[in-house]
Amino acid sequence: MLVKIIILFLIGMAVLAMFGRLRIPGRGKGAKKKRPASCPRCGRYLIGKGPCDCTVGRG
Repeated sequence: MLVKIIILFLIGMAVLAMFGRLRIPGRGKGAKKKRPASCPRCGRYLIGKGPCDCTVGRG
């Protein structure tokens, strides 16, 4: 009984692996990746929705 459970588990994992390898059209190797937002003035990455530190007075 235990051997049957193990075999069914391995078959299930193999089926999941096959579905995981399927490619969705438009999302393959050539798909463009979204780049994180950066400041046009200094080039630093923007975190959150506020302005960059280079445009805000630093006191």
